[in-house]
Amino acid sequence: MSEILEIILLVVSVLLIVLILLQSNKASDAGQIITGGNDRLFGNVKERGMELFITRLTAFLGTTFFIISLVLFLM
Repeated sequence: MSEILEIILLVVSVLLIVLILLQSNKASDAGQIITGGNDRLFGNVKERGMELFITRLTAFLGTTFFIISLVLFLM
């Protein structure tokens, strides 16, 4: 049982790394505070389509990673 969980944890880890690298860089948007991008700062910008899917999948895989790691630690 432990070996299967370790393999699943490895797969989830690799998928998490790939998905995080695929996400758009939101830190560069913070630089607009200094340059005066107030319309974008206070605008209602929502994720759509593939970006929303990647964000939700990343959250799911992160939660899965945490739970499997906790189970393996407690075994």
